[in-house]
Amino acid sequence: MNMMLTLIIYSTLIMGTLITLISSHWLLMWAGLELSMLSIIPILMNKTNPRSTEAATKYFLTQATASMILLLSIIMTMVYSGQWSIIHSNNNIIMLALTLSLIMKLGMAPFHFWVTEVTQGTPLIQGMILLTWQKIAPMSILIQTSTSINTPLIMISAFLSTLLGGWGGLNQTQLRKIMAYSSIAHMGWMMVIINFNPSISLFNLIIYIMLTISLFITLYTNNNLTTLSLSYMWSTAPPIIIIILMNLLSLGGLPPLTGFSPKWAIIQELVKNNNIMMPVMMSITALLNLYFYMRLMYSTTLTMFPSTNNTKTKWYFHNNKITTILSTLTPLSTMAIPLTPLLIIMN
Repeated sequence: MNMMLTLIIYSTLIMGTLITLISSHWLLMWAGLELSMLSIIPILMNKTNPRSTEAATKYFLTQATASMILLLSIIMTMVYSGQWSIIHSNNNIIMLALTLSLIMKLGMAPFHFWVTEVTQGTPLIQGMILLTWQKIAPMSILIQTSTSINTPLIMISAFLSTLLGGWGGLNQTQLRKIMAYSSIAHMGWMMVIINFNPSISLFNLIIYIMLTISLFITLYTNNNLTTLSLSYMWSTAPPIIIIILMNLLSLGGLPPLTGFSPKWAIIQELVKNNNIMMPVMMSITALLNLYFYMRLMYSTTLTMFPSTNNTKTKWYFHNNKITTILSTLTPLSTMAIPLTPLLIIMN
């Protein structure tokens, strides 16, 4: 794509999300979601090949189905209440349709199958946009309607997402699929608390976006697509190994890294609301995610595969890919846990 077309497409993508964020009219929010969906399709197909075309088609079909269900719930809301603004409806059918559509858009279980296929079929940067920026608009709608959404459906979907997100990534060797399953599991943690404290869900989303962007940029720096390629990073980019190690530990939610703070806040809030079994079960399923993060860390830092003398000196050569943002994202995504008590008090 030429520069002007790229600028138009990315501007439309940003504007679509912003329209959804700032609107209080249901049709404007739906239009923002549609703009965001239609603008990301050419981004997914930037490299024209059958795999990216298949990924873009799967994404379009899933998102179009979710948009139709969302539009149905919007029309039913207008018929039921006589207004287009966001209200806390007591109609179970309307809230069930709304919750189902947003779960599909976010790629949560049991509608999670498209996330891995679409992410695997796109390049790293496009996959990063799909797993980060595209989550913001549906999450904003869920946060605004958190008091009236279908609570049992959200809780079941959240638990299934953490379970299947960890289970599905166990035998994967493709890094993009692993990150997709990690996204599914993290969405489960965000959703389980949204009925009790939407501010913690927003906090979790911000931490997840920082961690995911940081990890995707480190993978993009050396074009790492498989776990095998990670094992050769000691000869190409030794400092990146430390960044990947810290990001993976933070994604796993281990203290004293930043990724521990949202899980800590979520478990604390659930226990305060006399919900004991859900945090226990989700903490157990989080061990599945930690297992495949440990596999990646083993391939990256604890192994030194046989290699020729020529490959051992690759780190001498300058990498032309821009990684300036890593200097900001890495400390934020690994060392921001001292700010957690302040954030919890503010919530």
